[in-house]
Amino acid sequence: MMSRIQRRLRALRGLFFFCLTLIAGWVHAYPADSGGATSVRKSDVNAFSLPSNNMSFERRVDFSVGNSFFRNPWVIAPASTTARDGLGPLFNTNGCQNCHIKDGRGHLPAEGDSNAVSILLRISVAPKSAADWQQVYRHGALTEPNYGTQIQDFAIPGIEPEAQLAIHYETHTVELAGGETVELRKPIVKLQNPGYGPLHPDLQMSLRLAPPMIGLGLLEAIPDATLQGFADEQDRDGDGISGKLNRVWSEERDDYAIGRFGWKAEQPSLKQQNAAAFAGDIGITSSLFPQTDCTPAQKKCLAAPDGGTPEVSDRILDQVTFYSRNLAVPLRRDVDDPQVKEGARLFAQAGCESCHKTHITTATLPEQPEQSAQLIHPYTDLLLHDMGDGLADDRPAFQASGREWRTAPLWGIGLTAVVSGSEHYLHDGRARTLLEAILWHGGEAQPSRDKVRAMTLAQRQALLAFLRSL
Repeated sequence: MMSRIQRRLRALRGLFFFCLTLIAGWVHAYPADSGGATSVRKSDVNAFSLPSNNMSFERRVDFSVGNSFFRNPWVIAPASTTARDGLGPLFNTNGCQNCHIKDGRGHLPAEGDSNAVSILLRISVAPKSAADWQQVYRHGALTEPNYGTQIQDFAIPGIEPEAQLAIHYETHTVELAGGETVELRKPIVKLQNPGYGPLHPDLQMSLRLAPPMIGLGLLEAIPDATLQGFADEQDRDGDGISGKLNRVWSEERDDYAIGRFGWKAEQPSLKQQNAAAFAGDIGITSSLFPQTDCTPAQKKCLAAPDGGTPEVSDRILDQVTFYSRNLAVPLRRDVDDPQVKEGARLFAQAGCESCHKTHITTATLPEQPEQSAQLIHPYTDLLLHDMGDGLADDRPAFQASGREWRTAPLWGIGLTAVVSGSEHYLHDGRARTLLEAILWHGGEAQPSRDKVRAMTLAQRQALLAFLRSL
């Protein structure tokens, strides 16, 4: 039997290691492995294109197959390349990689540039009646009769594109503590050469930038109960943050589900997100979206040859989903740099963690060993938050209002310029720097923004150094 001294020694030993754990957690409150065991040590132009670090060799073959369908272009039907024909008839791009450059985020065109390939324009009609709102809650938006819910600015030969996007910018200047000034810009979109009749007088438009692809499988693996625990729609704790879940329609379940993906959390799963992108962006049908994305006004579009029924098979859709589920999050850099540590402290002090959650554990998923039971640090709660008038698009999507946006994950954000060759942040890419992105925060995030504005230059530099380390 264990003596009293031995029991006390064991208790003291346990207390010692418990204290070490607490100290380690305090020192490494923002650890390097944001994606848990999936994280990869890569910080060059290919940093967003590697498979989960804990993936077996056998499953890496499936990852490579999915990558080929994500990277290579789709072609017009009929074609001898039957596995990837059926492009269009209306589309925004002919391949996923064209928008998600190197699996990163897209970019806005320069002033006067007509190349809008990595952005798209959501459209709808403003709901007014109770019946209109029921359509929004069931389908996500009230469809524009002639043009649907997304403008396709390309088409196969013999068919007119829906319209072209012309973008110009409005700017204003914000002054920070110490006299520093920052110019903020907002993209203003005008539709040119509409090809299928007049646009509805109550048209709503929302410009959307292609987001980075890393860590999506880990976000999908966060338990519903965890997200429900984050939600505080009535702000019961009185902290000024009232994040809510978006309830969206799941084609797989034929029922409502929690939205996780898209700038307003409009999609419940990666498979549906991919199928929706195939349909809206490339004009490719699937078992989830079997109808071509043509309106009754687009007669030639409806009559065009297709690439089969459906055009992307369930097997290929599953392979693309496996690929997008397993794009790994790079390890953080410079985690022990004193300036980065000070920036982490300021990040917490400013209240950024209220929405950009830092510690989440994924569900146990035997069929998805890479994402199973991982402690991750995504810097998001996946909830909708009121971001104020400055960022409002005034276009609802399911339960999301025109002022609400899903908290964007911050992992990997410091490698944006390296991977994409440019910096464009927020839902429409308006912010050219991380500081600009912060300064656009309003609504629930305005107190945090005001704290950043009031920081000294050295403090803001430390905060930005922390963000660049992610």
